[in-house]
Amino acid sequence: MKYLKDDLPGDAECSQDVVKSSELLQKRLADLDAALAGGLAPVDHARALLDAAYILLDLERQDEAYTRAREAFDVVVPLEDWEQAVQACDVMSQTDAPDAAKALAHGVWLGVTYPIDPELSVAILQRLVEETPPKADGAAVAAAAARYIVDLRAEGKKRSDLQFFVAQLLGNVARQHSGVDSQELFDFWSERMQLDDPALVLSRLAKILDVLVPDAWWYDRDALRARLPAD
Repeated sequence: MKYLKDDLPGDAECSQDVVKSSELLQKRLADLDAALAGGLAPVDHARALLDAAYILLDLERQDEAYTRAREAFDVVVPLEDWEQAVQACDVMSQTDAPDAAKALAHGVWLGVTYPIDPELSVAILQRLVEETPPKADGAAVAAAAARYIVDLRAEGKKRSDLQFFVAQLLGNVARQHSGVDSQELFDFWSERMQLDDPALVLSRLAKILDVLVPDAWWYDRDALRARLPAD
């Protein structure tokens, strides 16, 4: 899958491999900087900024990664390129910046509100799960929202792959939240947590996001909602 990565550990890299990988990243970053300096169309400019931001994350240059991602975000939001906007929020949320949690909330809102690639929506919701204390209900709400997004938007093989992924995600949340270790207990837990009602799940998710953004949002959500199709 494009946005969701396996967490299984691979073979350990030797120091020579790490140095080589770093050199390749630095070369790619220099190429992107040259392209940005040469002038690109807005969408391509944002894409290059995002590619650079992800490389900077890999190089552990978090402040620079946040700056590039925020610049990309400010380019694509007026263009209503929501997929790149969510990716920009994903980068910002992985940094130590003061607004990292706020960026995550912005990405989740866009990823749930707009019919972007469902895998990306699941990825940003998984990020929220990971950033939520295991015993907090918010992780269960985010995982349930991911399940709803998959059921609503995904098709074909991607649907079955994502359904398997979010089932594992929900199972892990249930185990950490309440020690759930069987299907029977999971069904009881899910019913008790009211995770099978999409409207309720989305309402609870909205309240979580408002906590993460206690002041001004970076975009006008009411204006964006007003432009959504009626159906």
